[in-house]
Amino acid sequence: MSDWPSEHPRRPAPAAFHTAAYVTLAGADWLASADPCPEAVHARWASCPEAPSTLPCGTVFDVINTPALFGRDLVDRLWTAGPGSGPVATHRGRILLFAEPGTARRLPALLGWEEWSGSVPPLLCHGPGDAVTVPPLFPQRPPQPDPPHTPHSAQDLTASRWLVAPDVRHPWLPGPGALLWACIRAARRATGVATAVPDGPVATAARDSPDAPADPATTRTAPTLIPPL
Repeated sequence: MSDWPSEHPRRPAPAAFHTAAYVTLAGADWLASADPCPEAVHARWASCPEAPSTLPCGTVFDVINTPALFGRDLVDRLWTAGPGSGPVATHRGRILLFAEPGTARRLPALLGWEEWSGSVPPLLCHGPGDAVTVPPLFPQRPPQPDPPHTPHSAQDLTASRWLVAPDVRHPWLPGPGALLWACIRAARRATGVATAVPDGPVATAARDSPDAPADPATTRTAPTLIPPL
């Protein structure tokens, strides 16, 4: 996620999937800037860096809150079909995708025009006036890979942790066009249908938007989320 070269100023070029497990100082500055009193946020983190925090949405970022399984597939679609993702966290068994401000308002409207919207599970879109709980800056324990064929424990499913932690002062964030494309692909995949996006007017607009993913012919191998959900 950090220091990506880009062919488009808002789109990271293909790169290795960066999975920082903890927030850097620059990433903490970015998160704290969402609060009207960032100094107070830093003070809370300094006194208890392993505690979750509550931050307002709508100015620095919006958050798209999804069920765990769909959210994981959504992140996979963002990376296999482009253009990647910004910070991603898991909290209480759900996936939190950090997105451009304004996405929380526009994404539901765009999905409403798509024939596959009925296959997308309910999304909680947090924008102006909302607040979200973000994971601690540092993990409470080092993430351990699960043995093969071992089901996740209840603690693992409800753990609050970063899957892609903020590590730069101005991280790239996906917009509504990129997330619309990824939602449609994830919904079609879930129903066992080919992942070609319908050529409706909204889908076409999403492909032509500045934050739309790259051509599928130039996509890269899907990354594995570390630690696994």
